[in-house]
Amino acid sequence: MRIDILTLFPEACEPFFASSIIGRAQSAGKVTIKCHNIRAHSTDPHRKVDDVPFGGGPGMVMMCQPIFDAVETVTREDPRGPTLILMTPQGRRLTQRVAEELATKDRLILIAGHYEGVDERVRIGLSPLELSVGDYVLSGGESAAMVAVDAIVRLLPDVLGHPDSSKDESFSRLDEGGEQDAGVVALEYPQYTRPREFRGLTVPPVLLGGNHGQIRQWRREESLRRTAERRPDLLEKKNNGTD
Repeated sequence: MRIDILTLFPEACEPFFASSIIGRAQSAGKVTIKCHNIRAHSTDPHRKVDDVPFGGGPGMVMMCQPIFDAVETVTREDPRGPTLILMTPQGRRLTQRVAEELATKDRLILIAGHYEGVDERVRIGLSPLELSVGDYVLSGGESAAMVAVDAIVRLLPDVLGHPDSSKDESFSRLDEGGEQDAGVVALEYPQYTRPREFRGLTVPPVLLGGNHGQIRQWRREESLRRTAERRPDLLEKKNNGTD
């Protein structure tokens, strides 16, 4: 997979993509991530990329020309047709299902907006997938793009090291009769490691007994219990036949 980030602040993104799981995934050749400065595509002598909004109002709006040119230039760098994504609080909510969908793509280009947003003609002319990381507003799209890339890259084959690592996590589906897609979406069960006892807090005996059938059942029950307590809406979606 190749992922391109179009941003005004590539220096803010590059260290994140070079570290931890994403950095190792790049070193292993599982993904290539490139950050591109939108200012480099401005036709203004001073590399200006924003201007006051028509109709008045506070703040500045990113101009469409540098974004269009950046998208077109970066697209030509690789023959694979990209899925274009605009990070915006008005977009489709980033969920585990959406991350799974995007992880199947060969190439992604993410646009990280800034200021008061981007000229509406970016949406009209480029028709990107609009993606939101939550119902709140950030200072820029860079942090949102980093969240999206993290959620996607860790789902690529062999990135986490164990094929089941991304299955037993929050927002994954509970296994029902061996059919992963038949289960409900739930939060992850509680996890424990050494020591067995710490300040009077002990590990549940079922995890120490070695009976893997009982352990699976306990984990499933704990996932459902925790989901019912903290995110009952996930169980309601299953009952309503929605995802």
